[in-house]
Amino acid sequence: MYYFLIPLLIGFCSNLASAFTHYYSEKWGRQTGTFITILLRDIFGIPLWAAGFLMAIRESEKLLFNESVLTQIAGWVVISAGGLIIIIALATIRKKAAAPATGDTLVKTGLYSFVRHPIHSGTFLEFVGLFILWPSVTVGIASLIGTIWIVLQSKLEETDLEKRIPGYTEYQISTPQFFPLRIFRKR
Repeated sequence: MYYFLIPLLIGFCSNLASAFTHYYSEKWGRQTGTFITILLRDIFGIPLWAAGFLMAIRESEKLLFNESVLTQIAGWVVISAGGLIIIIALATIRKKAAAPATGDTLVKTGLYSFVRHPIHSGTFLEFVGLFILWPSVTVGIASLIGTIWIVLQSKLEETDLEKRIPGYTEYQISTPQFFPLRIFRKR
């Protein structure tokens, strides 16, 4: 019962490594700092929290609302939208996504011209979609923890990005964090 929390929380904690790339690089050099980030986030963190979500789905018991064709379609549409956002964002920043390093340059094109963290926005959508598809307490808890992690991860990453990417502080002022609110405002 609730064993999914173990890999989920360890994975999210390991994933926070990307928020300390500057620190690792200052302490052990650029190459080692980048390697530590890749190891903790990409090799351990992401697979572990994904395994935690899979376990949450498997541990699902009573559903909080009835599934229907409509909820199944909605869930897959939301997950697909999140995945598409993530793929487009990754294609825009390329290597910087997998191997963040000191000396990275600021990217303000594509989805990054609308929000600072489109990968996190897409991940948030995927958490929502998973809950729509498997509306159980365990998936709800995993999705809630995931949402809290996104907010915390982004906050810590921004501190790191301010230190390692020139112009990031100004970018923060002009660009929303997760949702492109300015699209809906009159200019």
